[in-house]
Amino acid sequence: MDTKYNETEIFGSQEMREPAPSEFIPEHKTPADIAYQMVKDETFPQTQPRLNLATFVTTYMDDYGTKLMNEAVGINYIDETEYPRVAVMCGRCINMVANMWNSPEKAEWKTGAVGIGSSEACMLGGVAAWLRWRARRKAQGKPYDKPNLVMSTAYQVVWEKFCQLWQIEMRTVPITHKHPTLDIESAIEMCDENTICIVPVAGVTWTGMNDDIEALNDALEQYNRISGFDIPIHVDAASGGFILPFLDPDKKWDFRLKWVYSISTSGHKYGLVYPGLGWVIWKDKKYLPEEMAFSVNYLGANITQVGLNFSRPAAQILAQYYNFIHLGMEGYREIHSNSMAIAKYCHDTIGKMDCFRNYSEHLDNPLFIWTLNEEYDKKAKWTLYDLQDKLMQRGWMVPAYTMPKDIEDMVVMRIVVRQGMSRDMADMLIQDISDAVAELEKLEYPTPSRIAIKNGKKHKGHVYTH
Repeated sequence: MDTKYNETEIFGSQEMREPAPSEFIPEHKTPADIAYQMVKDETFPQTQPRLNLATFVTTYMDDYGTKLMNEAVGINYIDETEYPRVAVMCGRCINMVANMWNSPEKAEWKTGAVGIGSSEACMLGGVAAWLRWRARRKAQGKPYDKPNLVMSTAYQVVWEKFCQLWQIEMRTVPITHKHPTLDIESAIEMCDENTICIVPVAGVTWTGMNDDIEALNDALEQYNRISGFDIPIHVDAASGGFILPFLDPDKKWDFRLKWVYSISTSGHKYGLVYPGLGWVIWKDKKYLPEEMAFSVNYLGANITQVGLNFSRPAAQILAQYYNFIHLGMEGYREIHSNSMAIAKYCHDTIGKMDCFRNYSEHLDNPLFIWTLNEEYDKKAKWTLYDLQDKLMQRGWMVPAYTMPKDIEDMVVMRIVVRQGMSRDMADMLIQDISDAVAELEKLEYPTPSRIAIKNGKKHKGHVYTH
């Protein structure tokens, strides 16, 4: 029976005039087209992904990459029995990432693992360092109940999670105006026989800057030689791991350095793949403890897996391999060069506005932060939180936030430039910033955020959730 004439038009349906379910699964079915419209309508008013300059995550892929991911949406990577070629492609990606970071490993298949984002990749690198340290302490007949990890206060929250979950003391080196990146001397001073590793960052989330990993390696070489310890480096290269090889290939930050044992990155950031995808690579198989590999045979064959998760999407792996083939070194270099050029254009233009001051004069990555000019800030009736709100009204998501501990009184804004942002978009953004500032300067009275900050109260930007 043809039922199309008996169906109620979507926007004339009863479901359209009732609130969406929020507590219980509805008792009765909802037609697919209506359910689709309900979900679509609730997400429609949000910022369009390409206008979200807060996220590092890829918000644009070409049609073929998107098509490939859509076609693979039903494939579970972990089932290597049914989908063996996906596992091969994953191994190829690991090889390519490892060689991109100058891996010295001679094996046909380099040592690495795929993760659901760089958070899992970071944790795997951290767990490996912890297990290696624990094994060494056991062999020496020494206690192994007080491990610690050293990094700057500008850490990404995954490291706080890792230290909490594995009960590892997090020793943090303050980020200050004098030391906007990892203070190497202070980091070395925090090390002792219980330090499992030092974690520098290539592409700090807070600032976009890079820690000086080569200088850290040199200092650690001297420290390890004198102390007799073997403290390694894990590089959190969530953003910089796909920037440095293309825009600064001569810079030594990777496996060319003696004490860099592992590196993690996000494939879904400047690897240019939709989320979530992460990679972790070890310098050699000997740095990946055997107890991190788990074998199962209940999927039809004996499968060995390294990871915190088990099931995981294959689509992102295929998309990464597609990007490697399609773009090549040349394509990645062109895209990231454009992103850097547009970031520098925004950086220089915003820095010239009387009310603003850039945090750093140079760019390490296609992102930067700025704050209100000190003298301007003393008289202003508004804050960067108010500018965030104004830009949000125009569709832009540009976050305002406070800096880490020790400089947490400083409020900054950040722009992350990714594939998909053009010079025209940059000009529109800058014009909207200029117009918003002009509106805010007409205010007769201070805004609530300005009053709160003046009274020493904490204030945060808007996050809209349940």
